[in-house]
Amino acid sequence: MNVLFEEDGGFKAGTILTDNEASLQVEMPSGKRSKIKAATVLLRFASPAAAALLDQATPVAEEIEADFLWECVSDGEFSFLDFARDYYGHEPAPVEATAVLLALHAAPVYFHRKGKGRFKKAPADILAAALASLEKKRQQALAMEGWIAALKEFRLPAEIAALTDALLYAPDRNKPETKAFETACAETGLTASQMLFKCGAIKSPYTLHYKRFLHEQFPKGTGFPNLEAPGLPTDLPRAEVRAFSIDDANTTEIDDALSVTWLPGIGSRIGIHIAAPGLAIEHGSPLDGVARARLSTVYMPGNKITMLPDAVVQNYTLAGGVDCPAVSLYLTVSDTFEIVAHESRVEMVHIAANLRHHEVEPWFNAETVNGPLPDEPFARELLHLWHFANACEGRRGKPSAVQGINDYNFAIVGDLADPDACSVEISERKRGSPLDKLVAELMIVANSTWGGLLAEQNVACLYRAQTQGKVRMTTSPLPHEGLGVPQYAWMTSPLRRYCDLVNQWQLIACLKGETPAFAQKSAELFAAMRDFELTYAAYADFQRLMERYWCLRWLQQHGMTEIDATVRREQLVKLDHLPLLLRVPSLPADLGPGRRVRLAVESIDLLGPELTCRYLSILDEALPEVEVEEEM
Repeated sequence: MNVLFEEDGGFKAGTILTDNEASLQVEMPSGKRSKIKAATVLLRFASPAAAALLDQATPVAEEIEADFLWECVSDGEFSFLDFARDYYGHEPAPVEATAVLLALHAAPVYFHRKGKGRFKKAPADILAAALASLEKKRQQALAMEGWIAALKEFRLPAEIAALTDALLYAPDRNKPETKAFETACAETGLTASQMLFKCGAIKSPYTLHYKRFLHEQFPKGTGFPNLEAPGLPTDLPRAEVRAFSIDDANTTEIDDALSVTWLPGIGSRIGIHIAAPGLAIEHGSPLDGVARARLSTVYMPGNKITMLPDAVVQNYTLAGGVDCPAVSLYLTVSDTFEIVAHESRVEMVHIAANLRHHEVEPWFNAETVNGPLPDEPFARELLHLWHFANACEGRRGKPSAVQGINDYNFAIVGDLADPDACSVEISERKRGSPLDKLVAELMIVANSTWGGLLAEQNVACLYRAQTQGKVRMTTSPLPHEGLGVPQYAWMTSPLRRYCDLVNQWQLIACLKGETPAFAQKSAELFAAMRDFELTYAAYADFQRLMERYWCLRWLQQHGMTEIDATVRREQLVKLDHLPLLLRVPSLPADLGPGRRVRLAVESIDLLGPELTCRYLSILDEALPEVEVEEEM
């Protein structure tokens, strides 16, 4: 005797070996023996053989139409055996009864399971809704097949095009369009960005990188709310100095300026003057909210997103020929360049000129500073500040610029509205020039001195510390070992960094004898520090990514097939004349830092943006190993 029984949601047939009423031991067609409960048995039969029952019943069941069965059956629960008798008009054979069971089981939309071998027809309204849903899914599946086919031919269906941004940045995987798109990507081996670029949905790789950054960091856009720029203060004392700034040609947020006043018989008084937006932007004001949300200016080749609205920047930038509010640090310096006293003030400072690197460096550089300088404006002051900077560097015991590192300036020629039509010019400038050194050293003095002043007065401050090689933000005045100072607080860029603006509020309050905006151990201050550190790092990553993109554009633009590089460490090289680090797996393992190599440019992927190079040969010369320098 054989039995048909249900197990794990399916039907199986076997031969009875032992019948113990409550349970049976059966042998399956495969030879496996199983113990089953009698309650799971649906049908007992002598023929056909257990192995043949389901094979014979399945094709018969496929010929039975579910909608016809639904029309035939009456309301209420029923047994498949009873229904099989009605359906065939006679006592059904095992194969016929099993065929009806399989047909009912295969049509859950028409017939609901109600127990062992028992079913109930679905109500008409529920059936209609279920059939409509099935039809919708069928149409959806057909649409998905069409979308996938089109995408694999790099044609963009309108339904996919409408979701371009979502597919790139925040795909909704419940949508059929997303499922089709990801299937097409998987079958072609392409990333989402590569697929959309091939289909023409992405205008340019540049647009992809820029819009992804905006989606992550500026989801509401980069525009500023309509806020009135605060006017200049009118009650500040006027400084009796002629100050000048030193910046590159593209700088518009001029945060710092310098001055020198000669003190006969004593030495000189060196002034470090920092733009003072902290006098106008009140803590908790709408403008503070704008700066707090952005936390820093975002820099990238050919473009930037400022922390503050242009009107505020224009009011408080240290523009040439204008009297500007500033927080000033005055250093009384002896003839031997020792700092014998310092004083801080909030005042109006006349900015006599904005000096630019490209205009000054031809006559003020490492070759000319040891001889007579030409009769240029501020030549005497620059030379004096350079000698003072050398003395400061010597006292710190740390170089202000790491040797072997160059700065790179990117000039994007053309309109970034059509980035693929733009060209890029990359100029290399050796770091550590006299101009670099004097600015860097004076900013170190200001940031260290003011950080120490706030620590002495027990005023909360955001410090930049380096201990055991790790650089981090902190509210404690810890040493910065890399700069060789007992404490260091960013205060010299309040127009472009929120932590500098926060510190300026604290410093101004300290100088005026007022209550600071942030108390010690302020939760708000800790939150601002944490958010600034994370956001500043994200902005820096984006700047490096865009510089990498334009470096690859430069390689394409110049048709470079080979390029020289310097080994930094195992498999990592720095390309000549470009701020681009690259891993080269084919590099010989025994090449140490500083070795010069020639590489073949194999592929450039602007969507990555990625560059693949292959090792060709060793060059004769070697360069010393370099380190990364902390930003001032």
